[in-house]
Amino acid sequence: MSQFTDQLNEQVANEFAASQQYVAIAVWYDGQTLPQLARHFYRQAVEERNHAMIIVQYLLDARKPVTIAAVSEPRNDFGDAVEPVRLALGQEEQVTEQIQELAKLARGEGDLVGEQFLAWFLKEQLEEMSSMADLLRTVERAAETNILLAEDYLARTTIGDRGESPSAPLAAGGEL
Repeated sequence: MSQFTDQLNEQVANEFAASQQYVAIAVWYDGQTLPQLARHFYRQAVEERNHAMIIVQYLLDARKPVTIAAVSEPRNDFGDAVEPVRLALGQEEQVTEQIQELAKLARGEGDLVGEQFLAWFLKEQLEEMSSMADLLRTVERAAETNILLAEDYLARTTIGDRGESPSAPLAAGGEL
């Protein structure tokens, strides 16, 4: 097995961990009676789960071994409404670095198919970081006066692609 395949399997776990973190953030916002923020992060959780399943499908298609590993417990408690979004932006930045390293590894191993596969993820991560940075700025400003302003913003604004990218590779299990 190549190092690229090993790292792709690790990325599956990273994507599932990101999904779990977004569920934890969504639940926290739900507990704070901030339904728009909760809804946004529930959607993000599904999107990250689908990213894991896209990688699984790629590995299956490439006839490579697939490992579904355990993930660590996500952070569940936050001091204010800004902390979860700040954590989410940091998580998106970390995932972007991971995908970049995977692309470099594929290139280094001469795996052009793997490198091409990751091109979609790189584009997706740029959008994820940008939209999460926008949300963070919005939540920071709203928290200074009334966090419900962030709720209003989310109710009337589409952030990101809501996980509906027509150019996305297929995920294992199809539309689940």
